[in-house]
This record gives sequence, structure tokens and C-alpha cells, in this order.
Amino acid sequence: MAQMSAGQAVLESLVNEGCKYVFGIVGVSILDLVDPFYDRSDIRFITTRHEQGAVDMASAYARISGVPGVCMATGGPGASNFVGGIFNAYRAHAPVIALAGAAGTNTVLSDGGQEMDHVAAFRPFTKLAITIPKAERIPELMRHAYRVAKSGSKGPVLVDFPADLMQNKTIDADIVSPAAYRPLRHAVPDPTLIAQAAELLKQAKRPLILAGGGVTDSDCTHLVVQLAELLSIPMVTSSRHLDALPGSHPLNVGPFGQWGAPETYDLSAKADVILGIGTRLGGFGGYLQNGSVARDARIIQIEMDEATLGRNCPVEVSVHGDARAAVQGLLDLLRAEGVEGGDPAWRREADAAKAKRNARHQREDQISKSGISPHRFYDEFAKVQTPDMIVVTDSGAVNTFGWERHAFERPRTFIASPTGAIGHAVGEAMGAKLARPDAPVISIAGDGGFLYNAHDLETAVREHIATVNIVVNNNMYGQEKALQKARFGDRIIGAELTNPRFDKLAELYGAKGYYVERLDQLGDAIHAALSNTNVPSVIEVPVDPDDLPIHGAPRR
Repeated sequence: MAQMSAGQAVLESLVNEGCKYVFGIVGVSILDLVDPFYDRSDIRFITTRHEQGAVDMASAYARISGVPGVCMATGGPGASNFVGGIFNAYRAHAPVIALAGAAGTNTVLSDGGQEMDHVAAFRPFTKLAITIPKAERIPELMRHAYRVAKSGSKGPVLVDFPADLMQNKTIDADIVSPAAYRPLRHAVPDPTLIAQAAELLKQAKRPLILAGGGVTDSDCTHLVVQLAELLSIPMVTSSRHLDALPGSHPLNVGPFGQWGAPETYDLSAKADVILGIGTRLGGFGGYLQNGSVARDARIIQIEMDEATLGRNCPVEVSVHGDARAAVQGLLDLLRAEGVEGGDPAWRREADAAKAKRNARHQREDQISKSGISPHRFYDEFAKVQTPDMIVVTDSGAVNTFGWERHAFERPRTFIASPTGAIGHAVGEAMGAKLARPDAPVISIAGDGGFLYNAHDLETAVREHIATVNIVVNNNMYGQEKALQKARFGDRIIGAELTNPRFDKLAELYGAKGYYVERLDQLGDAIHAALSNTNVPSVIEVPVDPDDLPIHGAPRR
């Protein structure tokens, strides 16, 4: 054991876990946590301009790198600003370690200026929320926080540090190798269940694979593709995990889900066996009711989180365990039995669904009569997209237009909000860039969402984080205006906005600004922005305000 300050014990615990960055804002109750960063070269404290941005950076860092992201805030108002970001990370299954200062144990329940029950506030949307009861337990409980964040279905953990336990406190700290207290092993599925799943696939005439975030998380995209090719099974992705499968693969029909391609609904309505891999099958209860999934379809669900097996719809075979191990087990069994091929007629139906989707895109491209079509924006963007590019999309109308037009070739190259909350893209792009510095990182947000956290452009300028932020500007909260028009006609309330010139705003922060007046300028603007290797950029793309999202699911 070594003697060190309580704050240093926290820092050494982070370094021991491979943490390179802590994102946050200094405050009175975390000064003892921040001080040990001074003169350290192996870990950096990056000051953000809002605590939500700190969580967003940590969450995206975790989702791209696979290493838990860490954020820090002072107690009360600082920690409360974590809420939206932590909720987003919880729904994204992002392993985030959130460290918060807290009122001293000797002043609890005395209405101190920044006193707040963080544990009670964060417990509903963290995997664990705890208060350090004594400084001597810091190394042990930091190990526990990482163990919980990384185990099973990953997610955020909040650790609360009462200020009086940290001040002028020296402890004996035992910093243990992670391998000694957190064995790196995956949950191995039951072989009997793998055999049952294989038998259903062998019997299937019209099988369909639905790949979710668990495919990316367990790094088994290549195995899912091999399984699809072995049995000639059409594939779809859940709409927020488009990078789970290569977009150009002939068997990939497109994204499935609320804002997925409607043609995937047509295909799923005919499937007799659906193999869900690494997915909670969200919305499947409704899909069974409205006919988007056949009522007599036999469903196989492979999922790490045992609590979600069969939760959203009846499942014939529930396989609890790591997606990689499960798919490898299916492949081994089917290959050993010499099973291969598939019904050519079913493959032709999948090809026809893809052709129908392409034809619809061409029709939608003609909707806008004036200005730039938000549909065509994504077509033009695809021309400059590279396989290593990481794309972060905000929520709202901008994502509604783009979700099913995106295509990705590699895992961990796409981040979308799992909650529908806007305003996360700026911070998430920064976290993604720090996780993979050599990759081009582009965020796409609407004007409403971009201004939620545009202030962290200053953070990106100060820290030389060269992200490219595209603002698709229609001067409105487009999702809400589209819904209001669909339900109430021209009775529009609270959805229309005015904005500054975002390229000029970027320049005020010290970033590079670009303004795209014609769609054929987009590619040049993106290439110019990507050439700025030491400074962030903003590209404003004004789009037709009358081209609104189409509501109603499924869209057939």
C-alpha cells in the first residue's frame, strides 16, 4: 500500500483503469478531487462550459473507445446539470463514471447552499449511485464503480464524494490491477438454447436478422454477416445502431424501427423467424399489433440484459449472454451440420424491398420546391462519407430525415441519441474525436439542437479538438412543427425560431465557419473543414422550411 491524499487515490484509480481524460467543471466541493491533476501528463482534466457537455463527451468517448468515460461536477447545481446526459448514457448503455462533490457529512440535512441528495436523484437512471462513506474505502469503491459500469449491460455509475471526507485527508491506498478484481470474461449462452435457435433457423423459410447495439458492443459484426451469408438471411438494423452492419452488404435491407425504412416493415411482416441479436426488441409489441411483424412469427432474442428478454414481445427462444459468443455458437453448430443456402424467392423479396427503398428516395428528393432539400442533404453527404468517418447525429427532425439514409461500413462509427433528446451532438462529437483522434468526426444537428450546447465550441477551440459540426437550419423545431401541422393544421405554437449565422458564430469562438448556399457546395465545405486539423469547424446548411418530416408509422 502507498500513502496518498484522498483526491490522489481517486485519480490513481482512474489512471489504473486506463482513463486519459476527465471532463467537467471545477467547483468548491471537488477542489480536492481536481488538485491531483496538476503536473500530470498521463491524465488530463478538460474543462467544459456546461456539465451536460461533460457527460456527453464522456458518453461518446466510451461508446467509440469501449473504455469508460469519466465526468466530474461540483455538488448540487453542478451535479444536477448531469441529469440529461446521464439519462442519455443510461439508455445508450454507455459506461460512464460520474464523480460528484457533495455537502460534508457534518452538514447533511442542514439546508446547505449546494446540498442535494444526488444518490436519490440519479438512482432511477444509473446502474449504481453511491456515496463514499469514508475516505479509506475510495480505492475499493472506485473498483466497484468500474466493475458495475462495465459488467453485463453496460451503463453509467454515480459516485458521490462528501467534501469533508476529502479535505486534508491521507489514506493508505492499494491500487490493484483491474484483472485481479474484474475478470474479463463474457457470459456464455446455454448450449441447449443455441441448439434450439439453430433448429428454428434451419426450419425457417423466410428468416430475418435484426442487429442491435449489442452486436457493436461485443464486436461481432463480422460473425453476424457470416451467419447471414451462410443461410442467405436478409438483415436489418435497429434504427439507432446503423453501424452494427455494413451498409453496402447485399443482404442489408436497411434500418428497422420507428424512423427506419418502411420497406423493412414490409419484409418483417412476411418473416416467419426473426433473429434479434443484441437488441431489446423495442416497440415489437406494437409491431405485432399493427402487422409490421407477423403474429405467428417465431422470435429468437439474444441479449446480454436478462431483464429485457421477452419484455417487449413473446419470444420463442431467449438466449441470455454475449452476442459474440451466441452467434459464434450458432455458426459452429450450423457449419458442423452442413447447413447452408436459403430460399431464393425470399432473397428476391429482400432485393425488391431494397429497390423499392431506392425508388422512394428518388421521389422524396423532389419534395422541396425552393431551397435545399433535407432529404437530398443526406444523399450529398454520403458522397463524402468515408468508412472511417464517425458521424454523430442529434435528435429531432434532422435525424428523422437522415436515419434511414445513412450507411456505415464499420462498427463504432455512428452515435445517435437513444432518448430523442436534442442538444447532445456537439459534446458527443468532441468525446468521439478524443477517443479516435485519427478519424474524421462530423456532427449533424438542427438549428434548435445546436444552440443547446454551442458554447462548448469554445472548449473545442481551447483544447484543439478538430470536430466538424454541420447545422441543418430550417429556423424551427421541425419535429414539433410537423406534428402540430399533422394534428392541428396551421395552429403552430412555440416551434418557429430565429437564428444567428452559425458560420459567423463559430468564428467568434475562434472556430472555422462555412456557409453552404447550394447543395453542390457541401462536399467542398466538408473537405475544407476536415483539413483543419487543429481547430473545430461549423458548416451551416439552410434547408427548405416547408419540407417537414412525414409522421405516421409505419410509412408504407
